Amino acid sequence: MAVLCSVFCLWLAWKDEGLVKDHPEHVSRRAFDRERRARHDAEEMLENKARELWETNKALAAMNEALEERVAERTAGLEKAIELAEEASNAKSRFLANMSHELRTPMTAILGYTDVLLDGDESAEERLGRLKTIHRNGEYLLALINDILDMSKVEAGKMTVERIETRLLGLVESVREMFADQAAEKGIGLEVCYCTDLPGVIGSDPVRLRQVLINLVGNAIKFTNRGSVRILVSYDDGMVQFGVEDSGIGMSTLQLEGVFESFKQADNSMVRKYGGTGLGLYISKRLAGLLGGDLTAESVEGRGSLFTLRVEGLAVGGGLVDPSGMIDVSEIKSSVNVPGEASLTPGRIGFNGELDGISILLVEDGIDNQRLIRHVLTKAGAKVEIRENGRLAVDHLVDEGGAGLYQLVLMDMQMPVLDGYGACRELRALGVEIPIIALTAHAMSHDRGLCLEAGCDDFATKPIDRAKLVSMCRRWGRPGLSSAA
Repeated sequence: MAVLCSVFCLWLAWKDEGLVKDHPEHVSRRAFDRERRARHDAEEMLENKARELWETNKALAAMNEALEERVAERTAGLEKAIELAEEASNAKSRFLANMSHELRTPMTAILGYTDVLLDGDESAEERLGRLKTIHRNGEYLLALINDILDMSKVEAGKMTVERIETRLLGLVESVREMFADQAAEKGIGLEVCYCTDLPGVIGSDPVRLRQVLINLVGNAIKFTNRGSVRILVSYDDGMVQFGVEDSGIGMSTLQLEGVFESFKQADNSMVRKYGGTGLGLYISKRLAGLLGGDLTAESVEGRGSLFTLRVEGLAVGGGLVDPSGMIDVSEIKSSVNVPGEASLTPGRIGFNGELDGISILLVEDGIDNQRLIRHVLTKAGAKVEIRENGRLAVDHLVDEGGAGLYQLVLMDMQMPVLDGYGACRELRALGVEIPIIALTAHAMSHDRGLCLEAGCDDFATKPIDRAKLVSMCRRWGRPGLSSAA
């Protein structure tokens, strides 16, 4: 047993000595293996790091490229925005300058000829001519204001049209008659040619259709100094076509390209020579689209232009016009105005006592408007009392017992102390039920709604249309006549 223990201890000692003093060859191989594994691990790590670095550089390069593209796009966008802003600023400046010119030119004629009339040393025929000039320039100012309002509706997408009974022949002839004197004064012919059978009545918007035709014919006469202007009317497959052809100055190809843009005429020399704001054709183009058609232009510089308006010409209820409602072209006479035959006969409107027995309270702060409106209404037979603002009107009607004295109130909506809106609300809240007609220079489409909401029964705009105002007063103020009539 002792021997076995001794042998076991010797073996352990030998084994321990072998672990410490291994064979040199074995030691060298193990070190080489460790070095190789370490080198392999290092190479693998470096390869992975290199791959990661390459992918990072690639991503950075892509990001840099994308950033450069975005910077380039932003720069280009900024440059375009600056260019557009400068163009808009220049267009605004040109528009304001043109607008100032367009406003001041007719005002010069109005004020100048008024001064001439006040001198009182002219013949009756000369006075008539001056009055016609004043009236024409006043109508031009009103058309200018309407153009600006229409443009704002177009830009806001709020321009609308109706589909009501529209008599084509009457509409076209009214436009011709409107420009007959102007064409005759310039020594040019104005002719309407009916080229095909026409529907007697279509479903359209006569106000907007007439507005476009007035703009086209007015432009044609403005830019024509010799020759003639022709209105060509035809009908085909549910579409009515109006061609307005002139022998005027025409346009170049470049000018023609921008003819339907807002605030734009052919060039500044045109503005200086012929005037205008450049709104008419822009609005007319959009109205043509709303009327179910289009407006196009052809022109040759120095030889004239042709504007072609196409609008939907269906029946009022939709569908093609019944053949029985068509007018034979052979029965339609072309109408011609011979140059030099301008009429100087004044137009007079007689109301034949339509407002007899009606007492009206006019609430208006403008002295000139007070005098004008009172003159129109009293000439038609009405008795008119005036109050200068809404507060005085409310006090008169409520506290002074005036509510029983009148059949109708005409209420200006913008006045000092208490405006028409506040006055109407107070009167309705106090139980005053007299019909109230809003009479205001606020002529936007939503203004009517505001007036009715305040308590008005109807809405009339300034400048006043005498016939319409008298008719409205008769309808609301005639004793025994329903206000809903």
